[in-house]
Amino acid sequence: MKEDNKRPDGTTLLPWSRGKPLAWDVTIPDTYVESHIANTSMTLGSAADQAAQQKMSKYASLTSTHIFCPIAIETTGTRTSRAVELVQELGRRITLVTEDPRETTYLFQRLSIALQ
Repeated sequence: MKEDNKRPDGTTLLPWSRGKPLAWDVTIPDTYVESHIANTSMTLGSAADQAAQQKMSKYASLTSTHIFCPIAIETTGTRTSRAVELVQELGRRITLVTEDPRETTYLFQRLSIALQ
């Protein structure tokens, strides 16, 4: 990561899966900006999908050492499926520790409040 000066927003210290740590980078594209409006008016989440794809391209070299997850959430709240899957997996892992099956719901609620 340091060689190309690209640093994701975060990374786990412990392996996440397949012996690799998880790295993520968050982006919040504006659903209504002129460059996105033609697509977002036709396809729900298109700005988030495009932003996530750009993050995947930006951090392509990182995938040899990390599991990379772009987290893209539009200003209207629409999330990419990868972002939803990551939150669900985090909730599942928290539930394993706390034994509270509501952890995923709580996590989604906390993230929604934090992003307002």
